[in-house]
Amino acid sequence: MEWTKEQYNKQYEKWVPWLEDMYLKLFTKDNKASYATKDNLDKTKVTGVDQVDKLQDDVHHGVAGQLGQGGLGQPVGDLVSKEGVNRTERQGRDDKGGYVPTGESLTEGASAAAGKAQEGVSAVGSSVGGLFGGGGQDKARK
Repeated sequence: MEWTKEQYNKQYEKWVPWLEDMYLKLFTKDNKASYATKDNLDKTKVTGVDQVDKLQDDVHHGVAGQLGQGGLGQPVGDLVSKEGVNRTERQGRDDKGGYVPTGESLTEGASAAAGKAQEGVSAVGSSVGGLFGGGGQDKARK
């Protein structure tokens, strides 16, 4: 009986965090970091006025959305979800049972974050350039 209980707990620690990640990925635009951020910010309502609460909700969801799917901070949110939240749920172990994070998972997260930040800066630069008549379009002079 003890062996069965131990095996159940091992499988639970492996599969439940993965199932939670898959649910958030498939049915929402969140990862665990953005979901937790949104949940904690929603608890900080300042007033009971509907209009102010709606504004706060929109700001909170905008901030948390940057950590979720498609946001500028998505790689950081994914890394925090995988190496932070999931490890906490597994008492500090990763999905393979080790305690030390592998260098490749941290390197992948850092390079993905840098690439996403570069995309964001490029998009802002082209938008600002478009406002002043630039935007990368060559105009023929007559």
